[in-house]
Amino acid sequence: LDFGAVVGNRTDAGRDQFRRYFESAVDVPGVHVDRMAATSREHRIHLVVGVIERDGGTLYCTVLFFSPTAGYLGKHRKLMPTGGERLVWGMGDGSTLAVFDTPFGRLGGLTCWENYMPLARYAMYAQGVDVWCAPTWDNSDVWVSTLRHIAKEGRVFVIGVAPLLRGSDVPPDIPGRDELWGGEDDWMCRGYSAIVDPSGSVLAGPLVEEEGILYAEVDASVARAARQEFDPVGHYSRPDVFRLSIDTSARPPTA
Repeated sequence: LDFGAVVGNRTDAGRDQFRRYFESAVDVPGVHVDRMAATSREHRIHLVVGVIERDGGTLYCTVLFFSPTAGYLGKHRKLMPTGGERLVWGMGDGSTLAVFDTPFGRLGGLTCWENYMPLARYAMYAQGVDVWCAPTWDNSDVWVSTLRHIAKEGRVFVIGVAPLLRGSDVPPDIPGRDELWGGEDDWMCRGYSAIVDPSGSVLAGPLVEEEGILYAEVDASVARAARQEFDPVGHYSRPDVFRLSIDTSARPPTA
């Protein structure tokens, strides 16, 4: 979708698309967050859920983290929207570059192509992340290579999740729907979800063009043991040569 935007001009139809998108977004905190926290508690599972977050008049591509005991843990806002995403999403700040303690290790991650930002990855590694979640729209076999690289570079377990969507999943009244997708059975996103261990080996998946649930055993001690030979933010980091400064303060529009 282009939301009716070209360089130097926007259309009323595009603004109406954005209105619908905005009205479908999630307030954090809010009733939808409460509902997801309740689901986490009821089924005794941790949840990592991608949403479009509404804050004031701006939308953010956001990932929410939930614990069955603590409820809502926090969020990560995508630092840099990719390409045309900048028409509709704001940029996150360093305050949501966070990891969360869980019984199975320290949990965190990045969203979609910000996983290609080396300094953002380093910021997460420096917090001792053990289980890395990488939700994305990128549905290609190359993305699986990205997941494997992050796993081996960071000595982390990586859970990569991509949606599975066909043309039939798009509401028929979305402008330009038929021009964007060839038909009801045309793939918008084919999946390629996978789970990778700290050596870069694929434990489950990739799941392509089919619905399903991937399972794998995750042991944080395996990730930590793998850092004996390579710790990107420790003995292999050379802080005498390289330094990274990270601003983790919140950057609200008013202070």
